[in-house]
Amino acid sequence: MKILFMALLAVFFASPSVYDFKVEALSKGKTIDLNDYKGKKILIVNTASKCGFTPQYEGLEKLYETYKNELVIIGFPANNFGAQEPGSNEEIGEFCKKNYGVSFPMAAKVSVKGNDIDPLFKWLLEQSNALANSVGEQNAARKQFLQDPIKWNFTKFLLDEKGKLIDVFPSKVNPMDEAITKYLGKP
Repeated sequence: MKILFMALLAVFFASPSVYDFKVEALSKGKTIDLNDYKGKKILIVNTASKCGFTPQYEGLEKLYETYKNELVIIGFPANNFGAQEPGSNEEIGEFCKKNYGVSFPMAAKVSVKGNDIDPLFKWLLEQSNALANSVGEQNAARKQFLQDPIKWNFTKFLLDEKGKLIDVFPSKVNPMDEAITKYLGKP
């Protein structure tokens, strides 16, 4: 009986899986259910339309088109850094489509830092901290980055086919960089 009780407690207090999250889509009235992406890698990116890294939308679209059988990319517009995403969801959608032909899923604008952080990004930060704990002391800079990875727009979180965070990439890492594509199959 005690073992059953402990197992139930473990399930009850277990941190959620990425597949437990549903987020509002950029398209009004739609939802993105991350459970729909079981079996695929997921790249979650906080984006902005008026940032020096905004041209990465082009690389994200290329990555998505190249690996769409095994990878889904989900963009999350955020206005947390330098007010670089001031537009409405509708304006953001029009900008992404018109300027970069974005066809990968885009979530509604969220906060990725601070007291109003979106629950998915709070979960991603917890997972990144856990990943930091597995980094050896010889790589102190990497460990420090993983403990607080969202420093700017276009931070990228890569999850495997089972929803486990496998790596986090800073803004400066371009979407088609080998640092990311090494986790994917041959195009």
